[in-house]
Formats: sequence, structure tokens, C-alpha cells
Amino acid sequence: MSTPSPEQTPYVSIVMAIKDTEPYLPDCLDSILNQTYQNWELIAVNDHSTDRTPEILAEYAQKDARIRVFHSDKPRLIPTLQEAQKHCRGTLINRMDSDDKMPDYKLQVLVEEWEKHGKGTVIAGGTEHFVDEGVVGGGFLRYEKWLNQVAKNSTHYEEIYKECVIPSHCWIIHKDDFEAVGRFDPIVYPEDYDLCFRFYKHGLKIIGIDYILHYWRDRSNRISRTWEEYKDNRYFDLKIRYFYQIDRQTNRPLVLWGCGRNGKDMAKLLLQHETHFNWVCDNPKKIGKDIYGQVLQHFDAIPSIQNPQILIVVASPDGQRDIAKMLRDWGKKPRGDYWFFM
Repeated sequence: MSTPSPEQTPYVSIVMAIKDTEPYLPDCLDSILNQTYQNWELIAVNDHSTDRTPEILAEYAQKDARIRVFHSDKPRLIPTLQEAQKHCRGTLINRMDSDDKMPDYKLQVLVEEWEKHGKGTVIAGGTEHFVDEGVVGGGFLRYEKWLNQVAKNSTHYEEIYKECVIPSHCWIIHKDDFEAVGRFDPIVYPEDYDLCFRFYKHGLKIIGIDYILHYWRDRSNRISRTWEEYKDNRYFDLKIRYFYQIDRQTNRPLVLWGCGRNGKDMAKLLLQHETHFNWVCDNPKKIGKDIYGQVLQHFDAIPSIQNPQILIVVASPDGQRDIAKMLRDWGKKPRGDYWFFM
């Protein structure tokens, strides 16, 4: 393998924050070295690791000049990604996690697809979970299946209020577009979900491709399981903040559909923005009750409400399908008249 000279500008900058991933890091780095697309640089930033992570990075950097190693002055993920961003020289930006692996075609597929569309687009694909021992958790498998369907059908913005629609490692973007949406600058967790909303807010087109682009390790100590910022994985605060920035039309009445725990939590957030909204459900025990100053109605009141925007917080997949069909029958359109929140 020929290694580009330091003067050669890489086409793809792979950004990777690393902390204490000694058992997994060699496999990760080998998967990058094995890419069929070779014009890349890896910006590997160590976040105060206490294991052999720094030594492993140094060994690989010694073997291949495309691996550039730095150390973060500030702890935690986002400051480490911010440090990595400072050192990128590539035209296209991709992110990688240091405990995961790339299929050898990942960069090739991303670059070739991006070149069909150019600036103003984000290319996004699917992911596959794995474990070294045991089985992947059912929740992650359901999320994986959903993510891959979103990528296959390019329904990222239609589905964006459900969950994070692009895994943090499954996208590629031009450096100018990445700069325009704020890079890794906001200290907002989950950082990958916030980035997806910024793609949306800035009008970037997401091109989904039906490829598994990443092998995502499920392990008990991943930060999505252990950090306080990820404890409530509904992220309603983040979703509602962006809904009011991007999609809320205050000249239209607002409807909240669902009165379980999710509905009540959502109602509290909505009341920070609205003095009144229409709250509907199908629970006969709740209909007519006054909760937080809002009187619940049966959902069949919706057709009588003039041009509403409807937020649905019904978690059941079957319930969501039934509601979507009903709304379509009433002439309502997704990502215009109604949105599902989970």
C-alpha cells in the first residue's frame, strides 16, 4: 500500500474521539486501513485515556502517515470532537467510533454516492450491531432495523422526531456544509441527534443509501448506557426545541395525540410555548378530564379543527400505523400536518 505524502491533501477526513478502547482499537484501525478507498486521513484524538490507547495510536501512526494523533485538552466527547475538527484537511468529513469497525467498502460507497450529488447533500447509510460474546440487545436490534429502513427509503426528515435518524458514523458531508451547520460546536448531547436536526434546519438534502456502512459494537459500558445525558432516551426537550425552530406554524392550532406518560411529559413542554393546545386520545377514562388546564377530547375531534399541526406520542408501532392511516384518510400529510414523537 502506498502512503500519501504529508503534502497531499486527503479527500476524506475521518474524525475519531477515543477514550479507553484498548481492547477494540486495533480492530477499528485495521478496518480503516483496509478500506478500498485509500485517499483519507484519520484524525484520532485521545480523550485522557488511562489504558494503552495512546500507545496503540502511536504504533499505528508510526506505520501509516495518514493516521494523525492528537490529544484533547478538555475531557468528554464533544470537546474531543471539536479538537479533532481543528485538524481536518479533507474535502469530505466522516466520523468513526473507536470501538467499532468499518466494512472495507464504506468510504468507497460514501464518496462515490456523494460525487453524484455534490455540495448541499449528506450521504447516509445503515448500520449493523455486533458483540464479541452473547447477543445484541433487542432494543438495539429494533433501532437498527428502523435506521436501515430510514436509510433505504430516505425518510430521514419525515422520521426525525422519532429518534436520531443517522448514526454518528454513517454519514459523509462536504467540509463547507459541515462548517455551515456548526460542525461539532454546540455542547448538546446526544451530539449525533443534534447534528441531524441541524442538517434539517439548514436545508441540507439527505440521500439515503441501502448499504450497511458500519459495524456498531453493543457493549455494557457504551456511553449511551452509562452517561446521565442519555438516561432519558426520548430527548423530548431537544425535539420540541427544534420543532419550534423548524416546523411550528403558530398561526395553526396545535394538537397533541396521546395521554400516557409520554403525552403528559410532552404536554408540560408544550405549555412552555403555548397557552392552549388541543389534547386528544382514545381512552374513555381520560376524555373530558382537565389535565394541566387542557381538557382532553376524543381523537375524532381532529377533522373539525381547522388546519391543525398534530404531534403524536403513541409508542406502539401498530398504533402508529393505524393513526397514520386515519390521518391520511382525513387528508393530512406527514411532515406538514403531523409528526410522530417517540
